[in-house]
Amino acid sequence: MRKRLERQDVIRRVVRRERIRTQRDLVERLKAFGFVCTQATVSRDITEMGLRKLPEGIYVLAEDLHLQRMMSELVLGAVQSEKLVLVKASPGTAPGVAAALDAAGLEEVLGSIAGDDTVLVIARSDADAAALVDSIDKYRGVS
Repeated sequence: MRKRLERQDVIRRVVRRERIRTQRDLVERLKAFGFVCTQATVSRDITEMGLRKLPEGIYVLAEDLHLQRMMSELVLGAVQSEKLVLVKASPGTAPGVAAALDAAGLEEVLGSIAGDDTVLVIARSDADAAALVDSIDKYRGVS
């Protein structure tokens, strides 16, 4: 039970940070974290965790679907400056984008401040800020 929960925590982190397209990709990423498992095990985890595939063929957590919709429809871009991420959004939509980011409970995010069309996100580290920009790009469908 404990190993399954630990594996699912890693799956959650990997799916949020990377573009995972197949169960085989996920099995390979789990191996890099020390989890030796089969595709059948990963398939059960995907079902249990409620992972969904975006139209682009990328896995996303069910709880992140709202965040993905907000990012794909309202966000124009994101740039990093050390621990800070500046998110440009359509006029008038930044407060909703910030609320979606905060509600997602992303471990790399400490908090956010929103204006009319800009969100300033404070990350825990420079690496977390870079991962957040990658996640935002993933949700927006940008390679």
